[in-house]
Amino acid sequence: MKKWYAWMIVLVIALLGSVIGFNFFKAHMISQYLANSPAPTFPVTVATIKPQDYVPRISAFGFIEPYRGVTLASEENGTVQSINFESGQQVAQNQPLVVLDLDVEQANLEAALGRMPATERQKDRMTKLFKRGSVSEGEKDSAVAEYLTLKAEIESLKASIDRRTIEAPFDGVVGLRNVYLGQYLQSGDDIVRLEDISTMRIRFTIAQTDLSKVFVGQQIEVEVDSSHETFEGKITAIEPAVAYQSGTVQVQADIPNDSGNLRSGMFARVAIIQPTMTNQILVPQSAVNFTLYGESVYVLNRDGEADGTINVRQTTVKVAERHGDLALISDGLSAGEEIVITGQVRLSNGSLVRVVESNALALPAKLPRL
Repeated sequence: MKKWYAWMIVLVIALLGSVIGFNFFKAHMISQYLANSPAPTFPVTVATIKPQDYVPRISAFGFIEPYRGVTLASEENGTVQSINFESGQQVAQNQPLVVLDLDVEQANLEAALGRMPATERQKDRMTKLFKRGSVSEGEKDSAVAEYLTLKAEIESLKASIDRRTIEAPFDGVVGLRNVYLGQYLQSGDDIVRLEDISTMRIRFTIAQTDLSKVFVGQQIEVEVDSSHETFEGKITAIEPAVAYQSGTVQVQADIPNDSGNLRSGMFARVAIIQPTMTNQILVPQSAVNFTLYGESVYVLNRDGEADGTINVRQTTVKVAERHGDLALISDGLSAGEEIVITGQVRLSNGSLVRVVESNALALPAKLPRL
């Protein structure tokens, strides 16, 4: 029995020794393979740096407003007698839109106009008699006062009738009407929204540090999500005071809206155009590695190309500004250098690379509409 246990112990020791020995052998062979295998070569796409002109922009956000816009409301109480527009219609200045019932006011006006000739003759008669000394000054003044009172009453009735006719104060487009024929309106009830959308406005804020770069008449570009069109406008006013709570300044600009694609209330992105900078280093943003420790770019080194090897060096750069898919480099790169624009994820300083062709970063000729 003891002999059988001894054989079992020997067998276990032999098995464990073989496994450990195999692992040591495996690790040795892998290390030899890695030591003798060639360095890996990574496929990359490259671009040659060429100086370009660059137009700096100050970015901001705002909401589109109409050049002129008002919600028309009733000034008088009354029943809607006629509606002279349709929802979404283009209307002209002074065009009657809604008329309230005028029967009572019109009758009162006609009655007052009917009394006017006799009252005016009585005023003239009493004035002549007073000059002759036939009547007292008090009688003459009473006749004149009656005439002036009736004249003011007529003007008041005419103004009341005018207020019961709601007209368009300017050319524009009306929205959805909120009244119906025969509806009783009270003073202040909304009738319809009227906006002049031939020119739109936008208000946005900029940091006070950018105030010296902005002036009245400066060109801006505006983009909205509902259209791929870029709208151009000009700054028309700058708030004279800085908001001390936020350190920002409010700016207003006008935007021609010939296409009619801009509507009030739209969220818009604004770019304030700055003077053009010449001979600048611009690279695709895909070429820049953005990290907490700074930005870097891989630059191609073709010194060993004759031997069939090309390596890269990691260069620290300073990104001054980013716009679209481009980054403006103010320091770290020179014209004529070749940089890696794709495939740098697996690279490190000194990695071997293989230059390939790729159009992965090419934008389509026409972006799809959402």
